[in-house]
Amino acid sequence: MDTRPASLPLNQIYFYLTRGCNLRCRHCWITPEDRGDETSRPVLDFDLLTSILQQGLDLGLSCVKLTGGEPLMHPRIHRVLERIRDLSVKLTVETNAVLCSTEIAALMKACKDPFVAVSLDGADAETHEWMRGVKGSFKATLQGIRNLVAAGLRPQIIMSLVRRNKDQVEALIRMAESLGAASVKFNLVQPTARGERMHQEGMTVPLEELVKLGRWVETELSSSSHIPLFYSHPPAFRPLGRLLAFDSDGCRTCGIFGIIGVLADGSYALCGIGETVPELVFGDSATRPLKEVWHYSPVLQEIRQGLPYRLTGVCADCLMKGLCLGECVAQNYYRSKSLWSSFWYCQEAYDLGLFPETRLA
Repeated sequence: MDTRPASLPLNQIYFYLTRGCNLRCRHCWITPEDRGDETSRPVLDFDLLTSILQQGLDLGLSCVKLTGGEPLMHPRIHRVLERIRDLSVKLTVETNAVLCSTEIAALMKACKDPFVAVSLDGADAETHEWMRGVKGSFKATLQGIRNLVAAGLRPQIIMSLVRRNKDQVEALIRMAESLGAASVKFNLVQPTARGERMHQEGMTVPLEELVKLGRWVETELSSSSHIPLFYSHPPAFRPLGRLLAFDSDGCRTCGIFGIIGVLADGSYALCGIGETVPELVFGDSATRPLKEVWHYSPVLQEIRQGLPYRLTGVCADCLMKGLCLGECVAQNYYRSKSLWSSFWYCQEAYDLGLFPETRLA
């Protein structure tokens, strides 16, 4: 019998600061609005963000993630960072680093336990800019990374794997080492929004190759690099020695039970998936107190009481389900309209006979 309480401490808030982005990434899973001027894209009101932060502290908030769109496009990003610094909550930023000036890097560094992840999808300009859709972005991202390192931050480099860049994995690791990065993470392209189209058009890496790449990264390449390497396949595919080798920041233990998202229009949501899945939006933060949503949202209550026991498909039989909790509930719901659906990667691997038999009950 599940004895998990109906409400748990709120560990982390994901702030999707703006719906806009200065790049046009082929694989983006939330389809932000492309470029444009400041009036053409919603941005999270600064006073509303401040109010949500204060309410979050009363619920146990210890960490904030700034993401987007591109979070550094927020017109008051300096004040946002200053407020987070003054509240002494841990900071995580996910950025393409194109706008990461020396001043912004210094503000991030001044926050509590800052962790910055920068997207870099190729070891050369041609590959990265094919993925990111804007010429000159490779050079600008490298300069942003250098600004972070100069400020005393060692960012994580994130590469999203597709057919076009899969042969640059090792070259990207060497580039990250030379730039002064702290680690490299290799992401799977999720079949959501723009990523769904990439899967349909055959631009993503076939699953058989993804499994082999994961094995290569976690064994051979990891032993050849002086910085940690992480591969974002589910725990069932990780070697035993890496099952607890989390790839994120100091808030990595929060998990889905301790997180809520706030979209650029001020809506509470499970995460950024709320941009395309209205069922996973929980109301307007300008009119609903955070405490009310956190304690009484039907979707959050259902997730807390149902994971991992109600998972279906291969996830129902996986020995790792208590660790990964279905890997990504938002992605599973997007694909099937069910919170309990199996994760696409695991189910496809199982159907192809590639799921590790030792991880099945």
